[in-house]
Amino acid sequence: MKTSSSQPVFTATSTGTVPAPGQIHSYAELQQQIHDALRAQHPEWVEPDGNCPTCESYEQRLAESIDLFRSGQRDFAAA
Repeated sequence: MKTSSSQPVFTATSTGTVPAPGQIHSYAELQQQIHDALRAQHPEWVEPDGNCPTCESYEQRLAESIDLFRSGQRDFAAA
């Protein structure tokens, strides 16, 4: 599924790009699903050698967001 923006869109498809709820059992599995989905939805981002700096940037931003969320949860629980 492509949109007019360059932002990736994660949607469930009949091809199983995004698993049904309950099918992801670990953070590593989630990372792999996002990794695969970014490349499938935006093949123009993938360089001839297979590297994808834009994909890596999105993956890094997600990891940072999750870390911020987790630290916020710890701060909230400690208060």
